[in-house]
Amino acid sequence: MSAQPATQEETVVAVPRQRAAPVKPPPLENGDHLTREEFERRYWAMPDVNKAELIEGVVYMPTPVGHSRHSRPHGIIATWLGVYCASTPGVDWGDNSSVRIDIGNEFQPDMLLRLEPSAGGKSRIGEDDSVEGPPELVVEVAASSTSLDLHTKMRVYRRNGVREYVVWRVLECQLDWFLLSPGDTVRLTPNEAGVVCSGVFPGLCLAVGALLESDMATVLAELRKAMQIPEHEAFAQSLQEARSPA
Repeated sequence: MSAQPATQEETVVAVPRQRAAPVKPPPLENGDHLTREEFERRYWAMPDVNKAELIEGVVYMPTPVGHSRHSRPHGIIATWLGVYCASTPGVDWGDNSSVRIDIGNEFQPDMLLRLEPSAGGKSRIGEDDSVEGPPELVVEVAASSTSLDLHTKMRVYRRNGVREYVVWRVLECQLDWFLLSPGDTVRLTPNEAGVVCSGVFPGLCLAVGALLESDMATVLAELRKAMQIPEHEAFAQSLQEARSPA
């Protein structure tokens, strides 16, 4: 009787299931009409993009900035506000921070000043480190964006409780400082010495003519002089007390 051929056991190899690659969000484009949630989803997927804003549900992505028209003026404003904050503990400031103003608007103002909620501020820092709610003061350096800054964005800021708004119109060599309230907008005018002062932050004063001429020495000298008033000392003291545990 002939021998039966040897049999081989069949080996079953489990093939791992392939996970679908995550779908990359489409890129932001100027003029996109998006919800704030979708705007943020696309923005955070584009780490090469330094600035994009959602203004009344529409995406705006500015062109690269020049030195004389934006970068240098921005640095002057940052220095001015930085010196004020250094002498006023309890005032927080930001440079191009993402600010969630409301459901249809997310801005990146050039500079902002804010108070902590414990000191009466209306904004807070969210879990992702964005500012949520209106800062007390916003500054924009406007060259090509003047029409947006002085109209649509200002309406949004006023509607949502930003109290002061400063726009440096670089090409026109002009500076506008507004006090905002729900029913009114008041443009502050410089005094006889050419200095305009905040109505919210005591001691925050600006020598407008010197600023427009990029004369930083005079800008800072006037600021330091203004911060010597008793109102600034009392303000700084009140902020310290608000930050201290009871």
